[in-house]
Amino acid sequence: MFKLSHLRPALALTLALTAFAAHAQNNKKPAAAPPPKPAPAARPAPAARPSAPAGNTSRPANGAPNTNTSHGPTIAGSSNNASHGPTIAGSNNSASHSPTIAGANNHPQPTTSAATPHAPTTGNTARPTAPGGRPLPNGSKPVALHSGSSVVTRPNGRPSDVHDARRGMDVHHGLDGSRRVSVTRADHSRIVAMRGRPGFVERPYAFHGHDFARRTYYFHGRAYDRFYRGYDFRGAHFAVYAPGLYYRPAFYGWAYAGWAHPIAYGWGWGPSPWVGYYGGYFSPYAVYPGPAFWLTDYMISTDLAEQYQAMADANTLPPPPPSGAPMLSEQDKQMIAAEVRNEIALENTEAQQTAAGQDVDPASSSIARMVSDGKPHVFIVGGPLDVVDNAGNECAVSEGDALAMLTPPPADSPVAQLNVLASKGGSECAKSATVNVALADLQEMQNHMRERIDQGLADLQAKQGQGGLPTLPPSAAAPAAPAPFVADAPPPDPNGAAEVTQQLAAADQSEQQVLAEAGQPADAHGPSAGIAPAPSGPPPTIGLGQSIDEVTAAFGQPVTIIDLGAKKIYQYKDMKVTFKAGKVADIQ
Repeated sequence: MFKLSHLRPALALTLALTAFAAHAQNNKKPAAAPPPKPAPAARPAPAARPSAPAGNTSRPANGAPNTNTSHGPTIAGSSNNASHGPTIAGSNNSASHSPTIAGANNHPQPTTSAATPHAPTTGNTARPTAPGGRPLPNGSKPVALHSGSSVVTRPNGRPSDVHDARRGMDVHHGLDGSRRVSVTRADHSRIVAMRGRPGFVERPYAFHGHDFARRTYYFHGRAYDRFYRGYDFRGAHFAVYAPGLYYRPAFYGWAYAGWAHPIAYGWGWGPSPWVGYYGGYFSPYAVYPGPAFWLTDYMISTDLAEQYQAMADANTLPPPPPSGAPMLSEQDKQMIAAEVRNEIALENTEAQQTAAGQDVDPASSSIARMVSDGKPHVFIVGGPLDVVDNAGNECAVSEGDALAMLTPPPADSPVAQLNVLASKGGSECAKSATVNVALADLQEMQNHMRERIDQGLADLQAKQGQGGLPTLPPSAAAPAAPAPFVADAPPPDPNGAAEVTQQLAAADQSEQQVLAEAGQPADAHGPSAGIAPAPSGPPPTIGLGQSIDEVTAAFGQPVTIIDLGAKKIYQYKDMKVTFKAGKVADIQ
């Protein structure tokens, strides 16, 4: 039977975001009304919506969830005296400043539009876009070249985007000093590289007649795989995260529901420098009433730790966020936790469909649903991203920042408007600002959130019963099983890590040539500063087993050499090469 409590999760998130929207509106000038949009084409009826996972029925009676899987479990009636934690659905807690959260947000499934040519478009943004559909700020100057290449300069005259048509390469210089290099190769595989952050090699393949891709990420000597399903939406092609492992419904039910009693958890961060650096932005909960809140802190803390290390490695650490109450408030984290539970419910539905031999509909799992279901949604930024506010000014968001989509974009728009819930100050977008985010970037944000949630779910299962975490019931302790499409994926490139690193060096050469064609100097403040024009021809290559002479012949002398006897480390501007016994043993 339908109960009022089943409306609580969506209601909690909707009310919180509505209040935020009202506050944001009161702090900005009214915008001119947009021109009327043409009515969208009729869509087929949506598919059946995913259901929330059943709750953990083995919990004590005072915390027993409603196990009606048609609408999701509720946590009710528990009583405890936690002094500082968030609370779940109707529990009686004495916390004076704690947000509340309840049940799952149902996910109606929209259908995707028919595939159309995948070219950047200005849509209804009334401003030009960079490769990938990212809106450009006022004063930007796009220049198209006869070779098919192009350059975009910022109002200060420095290049923000360089497209090299000959190499299939796109380079973006971020406001934070980062540089992202993306290369599409002749076999349709793709390489993405960023100094100090994970890079990947993506190889496409087909499964059951559908587009899939395997991305092998490389970071600090570690390799790991992620999988994606291709789909067409609003005239562009997107890649939505497809979990390579699925758990049993009992585990998703346990992860979705609250715990019988709030728990304290020691994260073990200790003296890690990022903790103090981001003290003015983030503070973990003192106690956790359920996995969604633990996963929220897991996701944000992991992002912040990685961002700090990347900026420290590149010597680009800005001043830390100002001290005081954390910029990421408990209300903000409440909204994030609600979105986490939505994604757990979604993955539970996917797991059941996969177990039944059905193909998961990417329209249900992607932003195609999120921009069409009429509900507000929260996103956590997973990497450096430059966006444009409604005044046409460019600003940055980065790992751990929180954005909220309060209303869906118009049906013909390649861009969504989001409100900044929390950012870190400095050059980042101001809190409450409305920013324009390309749908491709929005999809990557959702992908990132789901990947982090899955990473956290694996930790929860592995660490259950330790450090204060509750013990899993036997029905939820079974290991995850691989999804069927994993076995059909092509193997990772054997020299993938080196290929990622090589693109950073190749980008220097690419930028020099394209900027010379455009009659512009290289960015004096960017990675290509001071580099002599490179000769034409293929980029230099490096691989395991090469000799020192072969490497220096291809890349020149390094910036520094660390001589440890049989082991030598050559430090170049964008890579570090380790030699053992005179041969390349590692490349970072």
